[in-house]
Amino acid sequence: MLRFLAVFVGVACLAGCAGAPVQEMSDARQAIAAAGAAGATTATSPDFYAAQAAITRAETHLQAQEFTRARLAALEAKRHAAAALADANAQHAEPP
Repeated sequence: MLRFLAVFVGVACLAGCAGAPVQEMSDARQAIAAAGAAGATTATSPDFYAAQAAITRAETHLQAQEFTRARLAALEAKRHAAAALADANAQHAEPP
């Protein structure tokens, strides 16, 4: 009985991961928007460029219903956007 329960819980966890990464996509888009609002551009920030590329990949994977890949690309986009935001804020904080 315990073994059945463990298998059931494992399958339920996998099924929960199979859905579309709606929250991750939203978080990534908001992070990219925040970095852009802070002054990051694809020309001045490699991280902002990488974030844009990653969200594009995530959207492509989402359209293909490759939800795990879409989730990973969205998380990558959010990470790069956060770095771009930090860089943009640091540039504005430096005295001229």
